[in-house]
Amino acid sequence: MYKVEDVANYFLSKKSMSPKKLQKIVYYAYGWTLALLNEDIKALDNRLFNEPIEAWIHGPVIPELYQKYKNYGWQDIDKINDNQDDLFSEDVKDVLNQVWEVYGEYTANELETISHKEFPWKNAREGLAPFEASSVKISDEDMFRFFNEQASD
Repeated sequence: MYKVEDVANYFLSKKSMSPKKLQKIVYYAYGWTLALLNEDIKALDNRLFNEPIEAWIHGPVIPELYQKYKNYGWQDIDKINDNQDDLFSEDVKDVLNQVWEVYGEYTANELETISHKEFPWKNAREGLAPFEASSVKISDEDMFRFFNEQASD
């Protein structure tokens, strides 16, 4: 298992981006890792990191990552020159690279819109008004189910 900061740095070594985009990319990396590197919903042992993911107004958010980059506001976080490849196993690197290939060209707002249409975020926000603050966690089981279904399509 890795630190959320390591995963964020992996993507920041690819390109500068806003905190909101980084949040969504890291969320997708976590969800796809659950789906692709675990066999069974009852044994989700292969998690990308331990930090919780919450269903905030603008989509999935890792509070620890939010705290680290909140001062950037809507501005891009600088690209980092530190190569993060050595930190990750080959399987995890494969997932991270696939996530980058699929989601990396979307804007932060496009990723927010996409995540708002998906079951894990919607289920965690059930019963909340659209602009109601929330710290409800998005469940690993919901993410596993959802991303597994996406992989099957």
